Formats: sequence, structure tokens, C-alpha cells
Amino acid sequence: MEYTLKGFTHDLGLRVYEFEGMGQDRVRIGFRVSADLDLIRKYGIRVQDLPLLCRSVLELRSEGTPELRAFTYTEAAMTQHAADSATERSAAALKKKTPRKPVSENTGSAWRGLQVNG
Repeated sequence: MEYTLKGFTHDLGLRVYEFEGMGQDRVRIGFRVSADLDLIRKYGIRVQDLPLLCRSVLELRSEGTPELRAFTYTEAAMTQHAADSATERSAAALKKKTPRKPVSENTGSAWRGLQVNG
């Protein structure tokens, strides 16, 4: 099933995302995924990442329960995302380029020539 974000609303500290799912039979089905804004701050999740994270909730859902159309991005999922993000950040920090050699005192001396005081 493919999911398309249709928009979002706010409801008592929750951000509720509206998705539209379309399966192989081309029938469109509406879904809602809510996320607690206080919890995303607690786990350092950026608001702009929420739509993709909420869509992942839909992608992981069981196809055997078509009547279930409202979901929650849980605190357990937020904890897992925060741990994965920390691992990615530490791996990226290790991959940083090695620093360049420091600038020496002789830099530019080839084109400046000999300096005479006097």
C-alpha cells in the first residue's frame, strides 16, 4: 500500500497526521496517526521528521486489520528513533575528514621575495 500525506491538525498537544492509503485495487482509504508533541521534544525529534516517522507506523501495520485506521506514534518508537539517531550521529562524527595541516610561517614566501627592513 502507498501512503500520501493529506495534512495535519492539532488536538490537545497532539499532532494528528491524515494519510491516504492506496492499495493494488486502487481503492483509497483514510488513516490517522497522532504524535505527542511533548514526547517528541523529550526525545529530540524534529517536527519536520514527524510525517515520515508517522508514515513508517502505517508501513509497519498489519494488512490483516483493515478496520483499524487510527494509530499512535508511541513513546517506544520515539525511544528507538532517538537511539538510532544517536548511533548515526556518532558514526558520522567518526567519518569526518582529517584536519588539514596547519598553515606554516613560510606560506606565501615564494612570491613575496626577501623582505628588507630599512
